[in-house]
Amino acid sequence: MTDSRRMLVLGLGNVLCGDDGLGVAAVARLAERWEIAPEVCVADGGTLGLSLLGLFDGMDEVLLVDAILADVPPGSLVALDGDEVAPAARARLSVHQVGVADLLDALDLLGTRPRRLSLLGLVPEQLELGTQRSAVVERALPGLVDRVAREIRERGHTVMPRRSGGAHAQAPVDRDAARALGL
Repeated sequence: MTDSRRMLVLGLGNVLCGDDGLGVAAVARLAERWEIAPEVCVADGGTLGLSLLGLFDGMDEVLLVDAILADVPPGSLVALDGDEVAPAARARLSVHQVGVADLLDALDLLGTRPRRLSLLGLVPEQLELGTQRSAVVERALPGLVDRVAREIRERGHTVMPRRSGGAHAQAPVDRDAARALGL
């Protein structure tokens, strides 16, 4: 099934701060392992904050994928929807979350907040400087990626496993995302 509604799946995080980069890793694996309908933009937002504003243009739904601080064990999957997302972004202590809170405020000021905004992520174990993610987050990442794919499908968009390529498949370049980021 395809849908004319546009959806943005945006991976967030700092890949230089351990588990904080899990959102970026998750969307990279998603693009590697799943064929996703063309009306769904999958993008690596890193820590770009307000510079991501252009990606939200024309999007009906946005799914943020990120590390989420919560009072549950590291590696636990956390799902937030609607009005739960902004307070979670403001409560975070990592550097990029100030940008996410600012981004949500800017969307509100412009009157362009998507109809549906959700956040899926894992609770990090360590956020120290370094590119290595913790073992508990690495074990939980495939489940997060599958949950993101399922969420896209449940919202009415086509998602199918890739037939070839496996771990060495080249992730597709999203030209709309690249244009919005000035690349």
